[in-house]
Amino acid sequence: MITISLCMIVKNEKDVIGRCLSCVKDIVDEIIIVDTGSTDNTKEIAKNFTDKIYDFKWIDNFSSARNFSFSKATKDYILWLDADDIILEADKKKFKNLKQNFDPSVDIVMMKYNVGFDDNGKLTLSYFRERLSKRIKDYKWREPVHEYLEISGKITNSDICITHKKEHPVVPRRNLSIYKKIISKGNTLSVRGLYYYARELYYNGIYNDAIEYFNKFLDTNLGWVEDNISACLNLSICYLNIDNKKNSLTSLLKSFEYDTPRAEICCQLGYYYFNDNEYKKAIFWYKLATQLEKPRDGWGFVSHDAWSYTPNIQLCVCYDKIGDIEKSIEYNNRAAEYKPNDPAVIYNKKYFEGLKSNLKYKKATL
Repeated sequence: MITISLCMIVKNEKDVIGRCLSCVKDIVDEIIIVDTGSTDNTKEIAKNFTDKIYDFKWIDNFSSARNFSFSKATKDYILWLDADDIILEADKKKFKNLKQNFDPSVDIVMMKYNVGFDDNGKLTLSYFRERLSKRIKDYKWREPVHEYLEISGKITNSDICITHKKEHPVVPRRNLSIYKKIISKGNTLSVRGLYYYARELYYNGIYNDAIEYFNKFLDTNLGWVEDNISACLNLSICYLNIDNKKNSLTSLLKSFEYDTPRAEICCQLGYYYFNDNEYKKAIFWYKLATQLEKPRDGWGFVSHDAWSYTPNIQLCVCYDKIGDIEKSIEYNNRAAEYKPNDPAVIYNKKYFEGLKSNLKYKKATL
């Protein structure tokens, strides 16, 4: 059976680090904690699980800290987690089974990262990350922020999920600040850096600058296909926020240059036409979103509602707008299959019941 080193970088994680280490302690054989400047009792809590705790001076570079943590590993494979990650019980069982029956020819194991949830705890956003890596391959982390492990060799996808359970918001503009420091020093952003810097600008509502950098990224023609498609979606929303509808539409259509339509893009096209009161055009795109097959093994971001609930609830509204109540009811029922307790679904059901009651009343008074 293989052995596993857990490598983590942390800072002021007293509220979550115990939870994280408790759920993984029976899976791994070594726990390495690299602290980048905690002022709370993060390290004291970590001492209940390991004596391999190291200090690392923070230099605005996540990859440097992660590479330092990896350098301390001694086991066959390295697992990385963030302090606000957990492994649910079902996934712990899968992980233990993977460990016991592991194929040592595998260099990298990809695991799904579940990061977004609705108010009822239903998964809304996930993507694959490189979680388990063969130590002797000496893989390196790249990029100062939004870092990634530069991997090669035999790579396999696993059905094990890591769940992100954030308790506190990220330090405001932390990542944006790091990127701005890099640029202010005259350094050139990598292709990936252009994309993620644009995303940070977008998330912070700096739409004109985000548009500039999304376009710089796309103009390189060197981006990963999934990032290209995501950039087109975010670029479209940026244009909408500055009331540039023409370029918003163009950005969405550009995504088709890179691959077959994605439900996220189709839903945004539906939204575009819905807001223009062009309901039949909106229906076309929302319907297409319901007919697409959701990616299973791709490593890109997957907004699960776009492949299920969102197009159906929007089709309910669109058909109501054009007076086709039967179709409207049909799609509300389909939306209910995904989120039966959603306020919109419940409201629509009451709305349709009201319509039926009024219809019966009118017939009775004729």
